[in-house]
Amino acid sequence: VQLQASGGGLVQPGGSLRLSCAASGSIFSINRMGWYRQAPGNKRELVAFIIRDGGSTNYADSVRGRFTISRDSAENTVRLQMNSLKPEDTAVYYCNAVDRYGLQYWGQGTQVTVSS
Repeated sequence: VQLQASGGGLVQPGGSLRLSCAASGSIFSINRMGWYRQAPGNKRELVAFIIRDGGSTNYADSVRGRFTISRDSAENTVRLQMNSLKPEDTAVYYCNAVDRYGLQYWGQGTQVTVSS
């Protein structure tokens, strides 16, 4: 499984950004996809994920109500719509996939900076 992330950038507090992650390769084996983030000096933390079959979602408490994860099965793409961004959302965001065997795959990180 290969993951290609896009999006990110610099935005002012209260603004919005959208991240996309396109999966290729053995996509039939993917059980779930999502996003993690890592700020300087912090551990990588889960932001949100979506289950491939059924589409159920899970969010970190810190982003629930502001971020929305969705999937486009036709494009094998997962998107993260981030609204009402805060400076504490600043981090490198990583796309993640987990297959049916529990193996994890990572995309390249994309920087999100929330600053005035």
